[in-house]
Amino acid sequence: MTSPNQVQTEFAPAIRRARLDNLTIYEISEGELNTIEKGSPDSIYLTISVALIASALSFLGSLVLTEIKSNTVLFLFIAIVVVGLVVGIILLILWKRSSNSVAECVATIRRRLPPEGEPARSNGTDTQPIIAPGAAR
Repeated sequence: MTSPNQVQTEFAPAIRRARLDNLTIYEISEGELNTIEKGSPDSIYLTISVALIASALSFLGSLVLTEIKSNTVLFLFIAIVVVGLVVGIILLILWKRSSNSVAECVATIRRRLPPEGEPARSNGTDTQPIIAPGAAR
């Protein structure tokens, strides 16, 4: 007859642990976590810009390669090309100017850690090491 402990160890997974030499923990605020989670809010500018510029160039190609007899269709094609290129370039510039929000957030978090060898700055926060519950001090 098998004991309950023997049955439990037969089905338990083998656990392997690779130790780390050093573990760095960064504290972040809720706002920083939201910024990292959502990604750059301005990446939609790039997506729309690429779509508008590609569409405008496609219509420009049609204008150049096709003979359009109707003035209404010709003006419509020209309007699509001009609006697509202008709005696409504006969105591309907006994206370029504001595309670093996630990188800036991560850089801000990383700057909080002092360089190795320098003592931690005391800014009113608790800098004591975290001790697991039940661990001996």
